[in-house]
Amino acid sequence: MFHRLGGRWGAEGLDLLVPPRCAGCQGDLPAANGEALGSAATGATGVLVCPSCCRDLSHDSARCGVCGERSGASPPCEGCRRLRHRCAGLAVLGSYQGQLRTAILRCKRPSGEPLAVALAGLLVGKHRQTFTDWNVDLVVPVPMHWSRRMVRGTSAADELAVEIARRLRLPCRPALRRSVATRMQNEFPLEARRGNVANAFRVRSDVRAKTILVVDDVCTTGSTLAACCTALMVAGATTVYAAVVAKADRSPNAGDD
Repeated sequence: MFHRLGGRWGAEGLDLLVPPRCAGCQGDLPAANGEALGSAATGATGVLVCPSCCRDLSHDSARCGVCGERSGASPPCEGCRRLRHRCAGLAVLGSYQGQLRTAILRCKRPSGEPLAVALAGLLVGKHRQTFTDWNVDLVVPVPMHWSRRMVRGTSAADELAVEIARRLRLPCRPALRRSVATRMQNEFPLEARRGNVANAFRVRSDVRAKTILVVDDVCTTGSTLAACCTALMVAGATTVYAAVVAKADRSPNAGDD
């Protein structure tokens, strides 16, 4: 008992001397705020996001649960018919703009890994029931080619997938590898992106008869997710769903997908 009290008093004293900072805005974050946020953006990792950033990063309009397009209609909506998206469903935290876009760009650097963990927490908090209904067996990150990983020093998709799996109490495995060092998707016009990633992914472990959740940071046209889904389904996966932090809604500032 005294050991636990001593640990808590020590942590509270440290918070007074060096107040924790929000992973989003970098502002001082009183310890009480971390307790108030609960399971939304905190956890065993100790990553904290202030209530203001939680609201700003999670704010979004209604979306189709299959294609991720902004729509109040039940699937198949107009977006489902327009996009060649092969995943059975797509969970999105928000639109790739404003503060969420800035946060994702920060996650592409090693210093942004704590923020990626926080975004994963917000994504699970928003779609936990959906993930439960999907009966996922395995969480798989969209892989980055090893050469690009060496340059960046981190992979936002890896960080997101690991934390999502932890919060859902599911295994996370790098079941896919990017066998081709494709050019960045945002270097191509929208209509050419599908060809850039076609056949770029290979399955590296047994996924037969599994329901898989593929995780990435941004989805623009759905081409990368579709390519991953195709590879997994050919390898024997039963169903493939996807989860992304942001969906680029036909904006000129498109992301990597």
